[in-house]
Amino acid sequence: MKAVTIKQLKDELSHKSAADLKELCLHLARFKKENKELLTYLLFESHDEEAYIQTIKEEVDLQFDEINTKSFFYIRKSTRKILTSIKKHIRYSKKKETEAELLLYFCKKMKEFRPSIYRSTRLQSTFDTQVRMIKKAIEKLHEDLQYDLQLELDELLDT
Repeated sequence: MKAVTIKQLKDELSHKSAADLKELCLHLARFKKENKELLTYLLFESHDEEAYIQTIKEEVDLQFDEINTKSFFYIRKSTRKILTSIKKHIRYSKKKETEAELLLYFCKKMKEFRPSIYRSTRLQSTFDTQVRMIKKAIEKLHEDLQYDLQLELDELLDT
């Protein structure tokens, strides 16, 4: 089965009643965990972005605490898993401010992590890539936010 375009979906959904739309949303939520998470964000968390960001930061803290430090292989694997989770939450939000803030937090946690990420070129590469992503996200923000986040980024890179 080939998926139809977004426009076709939009047109078809415009012909549905409110009850039918509700059923479709609930069916999607039951179908896949990501759909349920996105629906949760849209219905309960999108109105308070700061609380959403704080919740994700707490999750990241827990994930970093659980990393197996016996070898860099496990560290790399765990950091990729954390980063994948962060990127998923960024996709839900679609806000560049959220993206910059969460990636900055991830990089801070990586830099504070022991053993040092500078003992692994792959971890350094991951860190550098995320710094580039942060810079791109910062460029698209309002000037005041750009200044504040750029200060945080400079502080992160100086230490």
